[in-house]
Amino acid sequence: MTRPTLAARLARKLILMSTDAEAARRVRAALPPGWELVETTDLRSLGDFAAVLLHRFILLDLDEQPAFDPLAALRQVRMEMMLNIPIFCFGGAASRRDEARLARADRFFGRDELEAVLPQLCRQFGWGG
Repeated sequence: MTRPTLAARLARKLILMSTDAEAARRVRAALPPGWELVETTDLRSLGDFAAVLLHRFILLDLDEQPAFDPLAALRQVRMEMMLNIPIFCFGGAASRRDEARLARADRFFGRDELEAVLPQLCRQFGWGG
């Protein structure tokens, strides 16, 4: 197993789990300079748990399906990988948010709130790099 470099650990990257092209465009437009957006619908495509840890946080679209199951992604991060990386969910009906809350998602936003909260999240998790 290769070990990540210090530069890789300090890189400002976040994961967007969504197939919504408009949401991806809005997230990309709201990102401060120096941040990298990694889009995926399958965390395994990024590598093992150490590769996921190289990201500052995850934005998870609760309105997804059939592309992927957001609740399964939450369980994968929390139970299978046993990671405490912040997971911020957007969209989803109240019942879906309740299920995500039980699966240990951190915070919830409406789809229309993404652009407003993203700079704040990037400042909060912008340590290092």
